[in-house]
Amino acid sequence: MKEVTVRAPATVSNVVCGFDCLGFAIDEPFDEVTVRRRDEPGIAIVHKDEFGLPTDPRENVAGVAVEAMLAEAGADFGVEIEIEKAIKPGSGIGSSGASSCGAVVATNWLLEEQFPAVKLIEFAMEGERLASGARHADNVAPCILGGFVLVRSIDPIDVVRLDFPPLFATIIHPQIEVKTAEARAVLPDLVPLRSAVRNWSNLGALVAALEKGDYELIGRSLVDEIVEPARRGLIPQFDEAKAAGLAAGAIGGGISGSGPSIFMLSKTRERAEIVRAAMAEAYEQTGIPFNTYVSEIGQQGASLR
Repeated sequence: MKEVTVRAPATVSNVVCGFDCLGFAIDEPFDEVTVRRRDEPGIAIVHKDEFGLPTDPRENVAGVAVEAMLAEAGADFGVEIEIEKAIKPGSGIGSSGASSCGAVVATNWLLEEQFPAVKLIEFAMEGERLASGARHADNVAPCILGGFVLVRSIDPIDVVRLDFPPLFATIIHPQIEVKTAEARAVLPDLVPLRSAVRNWSNLGALVAALEKGDYELIGRSLVDEIVEPARRGLIPQFDEAKAAGLAAGAIGGGISGSGPSIFMLSKTRERAEIVRAAMAEAYEQTGIPFNTYVSEIGQQGASLR
């Protein structure tokens, strides 16, 4: 192959009680990343959107991810990476992860699928390091594998794809930016042991509930005593929007990634649409423009278009 185009889905990470270790993919929105082989060495970046992201491959998440990949492969060729983003940077739904994952999945096709999925996650994490200052896989793992993914370890990479019942995500994305690095800066350095135990208990219960298809237990488990309290102030009208979603029948939800997006989970698409209307009505009071999405949790990760 000389050219490959991949669709890389948006993702919700943390999933309330699963900070840095739990995430899921949604069917849309998604980025499209095309990688073209070229004879001359090096990486060129082309953006087909209006977000003004860097074209220097050393400052671009897709560029650093593919650079690490080509170096380990010992490739004797270079690539041009063309990115068309539908996932707005700073949205909290895995924008940097989608670019990194789309680029490494596409490049792996050019390398005749030389690397397994676990290595692709490792390369994509280099993009996350550039974006946030920390290597984390709770966006890139579900973006590559699809579905719900638990990250047991990043050194070495050890991820577990979870079974889950039909679930639909409602996402409201205020048109403000919360940078991941800034959202990490507000987190406490120390947490009370009691709060940590409650979060561990909720995460364990959430994993069990997903596997069993127990919607009520999913809702009871979507509680965070550590990260959400520290970050909720970064998102105007967060409490009101979340309360509106729950009152409209959502199972539960919270901050998507580092924000500003807010997600809620529902059993059916019909309920998720009702939740969307309720959350939109609550958020209109801020006067801040916003987008909304309703999407099923996607079984498929980044894949050929």
